Amino acid sequence: MADETHDDTFREEQDHLSAIYAQLCDLRDTLTEEIETNHRGAADDLREMSEEIRPDFGGTDETMETLAAIETLNSVIDTYNQYHDFTVEKLQHVLLLLRQPYFAKVTLEMRPDRPPRDVYIGAAGMTDKRKRPLIVDWRSPVAETYYNQEMGTTSYQVDGRTRTVNLLLRRQFDITRDTLNSYFDTTVAIEDSLLLGALKKHHSEKLAAITATIQREQNAVIRHKDVPVLLVSGIAGSGKTSVLLQRVAYLFYQERKTLSADQVFLFTPNDVFLRYIDTVLPSMGEKNPRIFTWRGFLSSLGLSERGDGRDGSPEELAHLEEGVRTLTLEPDDLREVRCGERVMLKASSVVGAVAKFSRIPVGPRLMALVKDELHDRLDRRLAALSKSEEIWEEMLGLDVEEQVEVFGQTISPACDDECASYALTYLRHLFADAHDEIERGNWLRIDRIGIRVLGKSALSAAEWVYLKLLVMGGGEKSARYVMVDEVQDYTVTQLMVLARYFPQAHFVLLGDEHQAIREGTATFDQVRQIFSATHGEAETCELLTSYRSSPEITALFTSLLPLDERARLASVQRAGTPPRIVEVADGDAGHYVAELGHIAEKAAGEEGLTAIVAADAARANWIAKQLGKRVRLMERDSLMPATGVVVMDLRLAKGLEFDHVVVPDAQAAVYPDTQLSRRRLYTAISRAMHEVTIVSQGELSPLVPRG
Repeated sequence: MADETHDDTFREEQDHLSAIYAQLCDLRDTLTEEIETNHRGAADDLREMSEEIRPDFGGTDETMETLAAIETLNSVIDTYNQYHDFTVEKLQHVLLLLRQPYFAKVTLEMRPDRPPRDVYIGAAGMTDKRKRPLIVDWRSPVAETYYNQEMGTTSYQVDGRTRTVNLLLRRQFDITRDTLNSYFDTTVAIEDSLLLGALKKHHSEKLAAITATIQREQNAVIRHKDVPVLLVSGIAGSGKTSVLLQRVAYLFYQERKTLSADQVFLFTPNDVFLRYIDTVLPSMGEKNPRIFTWRGFLSSLGLSERGDGRDGSPEELAHLEEGVRTLTLEPDDLREVRCGERVMLKASSVVGAVAKFSRIPVGPRLMALVKDELHDRLDRRLAALSKSEEIWEEMLGLDVEEQVEVFGQTISPACDDECASYALTYLRHLFADAHDEIERGNWLRIDRIGIRVLGKSALSAAEWVYLKLLVMGGGEKSARYVMVDEVQDYTVTQLMVLARYFPQAHFVLLGDEHQAIREGTATFDQVRQIFSATHGEAETCELLTSYRSSPEITALFTSLLPLDERARLASVQRAGTPPRIVEVADGDAGHYVAELGHIAEKAAGEEGLTAIVAADAARANWIAKQLGKRVRLMERDSLMPATGVVVMDLRLAKGLEFDHVVVPDAQAAVYPDTQLSRRRLYTAISRAMHEVTIVSQGELSPLVPRG
């Protein structure tokens, strides 16, 4: 790039940035004032309207007038709220852009007979007062011309139609608020200056969005058409998690009128990783979806005491499916409907409700009919109770605040009929949970049914969930998207449960088969079979470039892969530090600990974060104890620091990255020449960005090349 002081282009771009920044500041001030003015105006209007309402429930006409006035007031409140929410969202986008108004520009010739058009691309879109675009959102169709990285003729999709344009210029910017630090005119990924600059940076305690540096193969995943199942296979360090979060943001943008954050579920490998990614979407102006670990998912279903749900076999789930087809419910399979300590419907009443539909086979249709019958029986029970003088006394003994909470007003029944009517409202409020118990199917003894079908003494968490879904139906039907990161760590059983629990959702499954660090997890072929059976054929994308690790580190961990796969993989990092291998004599524990201590002390004085990634939790605990205050032991509920030296086991390190990775206990006894050891060593080494040290206590693993 030319010297900035004599660079006309630099000055022109700085002038443009300054003008855009000034407009953003004006817009920020205008929106802030609008919110404050609207708030004051709304308060005054609502106060006046409230004062005009004179509650009168003395007769039919008066009651209707009162209700109409209240409805009008509610409508006005809704209008104010909608305007307020829209304005606040727009202000949030402006504040986001004030940090960095845009990061790229493309110059497009839309038609040969028209002058070229400059399009500035940022984290959010913004228009001026005349609705002309100042900045386009990176997720907008036209922004695809930037991510295609095709100079000359290129195209993008708009409403299902392909629009062909001529890309004359692809420019990247390094901007801090209203200051242009530098710019780069780039064409292809290997020359991506912003990317290479980002890769030089040290680890941070939180994952950052990659919006400005999305590469072509990553963009293909992010903007992939919406399909029932998308399986993404990516090399370690290819940005799978970042791509996943960018795709979530892209879906929110594409379906912004219909898709809400609570309709998207994201499964992460562990709690440390969950905290590592929880600021990415908010940094892009989007809300986080519903984020779970597998254990957290089971806990949300009340199954945390049943283990991790990995131990059920696919054969047992198939056995359950077969058993339910011929299942007949027995009286002991049913229990009463309770609300707290009070029995609302006796077990005999539930048995009677099931018997009423005895000709219908066990399954969701039968359960829907039984639930309707139980709701009717509960309503009849409450109607009978509403005539009880004891209930009347209890109801009339409510204080004013309690009456307003239950009835929306204070009450003064004039006759027995009115008293019974109010009592029914009171009982429905009091025992609302009983209807929820009916809907949840808590009157069904799932354990007893499963034990009878499988002929075993207890059900695992996965078996319990699967059986309840077979019998009751349900699951999370409101879910529209389910994202599973590190899918290679899930068993066939776990994935069968997820596929059935989210029957109508589209799935995005990301992983790396070479990072399957446990025995018994699903292969990608099995993943395809599971979801093809429930959701339709899975489409597949590949990410074959490592953006995390230096070429030396990439060469080391890819040396553990089959030869035909190594040839397809690449690293875009510039040359770095060769891996260091330390082999300590077997039995010399003192020398081994001293070597680890020396590495930790040296790393503590350097920039970035160093992780000592042990093969298992026991080894991590032992190392942390030996090294003492020089390191920090990471556990399931730990927050990741930005600097220093941490010790963690391999399972917690999944999905994370560090400036320097130390692989201890790299001896043959811990990492023998097996496929599982290959995957575990590949995973550990590939956590490193800039430096790797491998230390063995005894003979070095035959999997580690000696030079």
